[in-house]
Amino acid sequence: MSQATLRTSRIQLVPLSGEHLEHEIELDADPEVMRYIEGRPRTREEVEILHRRRLAVADRVPGLGFWAGFTGGQFVGWWILEPPERADQGPVEGQAELGYRLLRRHWRRGLASEGARELIRHGFEDLGLTRVFAETMAVNTASRATMAAIGMQHVRTFHLDWEEPLPGSDLGEVEYAITREQWLARQTAPRTP
Repeated sequence: MSQATLRTSRIQLVPLSGEHLEHEIELDADPEVMRYIEGRPRTREEVEILHRRRLAVADRVPGLGFWAGFTGGQFVGWWILEPPERADQGPVEGQAELGYRLLRRHWRRGLASEGARELIRHGFEDLGLTRVFAETMAVNTASRATMAAIGMQHVRTFHLDWEEPLPGSDLGEVEYAITREQWLARQTAPRTP
């Protein structure tokens, strides 16, 4: 199964391809975008290497991978559903890690959560996943708010060993998750005005 092209009311999510490299370079060149990831912008050469790795995610588990997001034909960022990589993240089968990264000019418009909701839907309905999780630094309150807004719940706080710790890394990383059962319950719950 190859990656599907997905749509929301505002976003078209297309499988990441070679034509998106310049967008990725722009995204990773912004120090604010990279604040909780690398703590610094990435060079073109670093992004070119990462681009090849991002494309390879789609080959690891059918249907999973990176998606480039567009609104009105304009690139806004990327979203990902990828298989777990570390042993502490649990088994690969049945679950995927959700991620998102948006250009700063598109922050605070609800696009991160809109695209993330669609990937969660896709993961549970189309791919048969049983659990979707996401991670960020504990101090990344904006990303944590997005995770909570899309129905994910805080599962744990944990610490990773970093060669070059970022400011706030002493407070650890957090994992949020939602199971297929929790997601289904949210779909059938009555909406409050």
